[in-house]
Amino acid sequence: MYRVKKTMTISASHRVSFGKGKFVEPLHGHNWRISVYCESETLDEDGFVVNFLDIEELVKGQLDHTDLNESLGGINPSTENLARWIAERVPNCYKVEVWESEGAEASYEK
Repeated sequence: MYRVKKTMTISASHRVSFGKGKFVEPLHGHNWRISVYCESETLDEDGFVVNFLDIEELVKGQLDHTDLNESLGGINPSTENLARWIAERVPNCYKVEVWESEGAEASYEK
């Protein structure tokens, strides 16, 4: 089994909804640290599980310097939901870890 991990940082804002759609938090930003884990039993024709540049484009290219409330397409942009959103879009991804800030992190595993 081949495994790769790509870690990157994005800057993005969000406003998390609590309860029945009531916004409690004001819009605010973080420098999010994201680790994407991918695996495959075989390599593609270029010798990759997934190209690191492709991971970066799928994550950083779509989320960096954005409002996650808009970028995630209406999903409540909690750290947990952000981890799942990323995992569903990166090929061969089995796990994503997201750090919102020091001491506040979430992960999602398929």
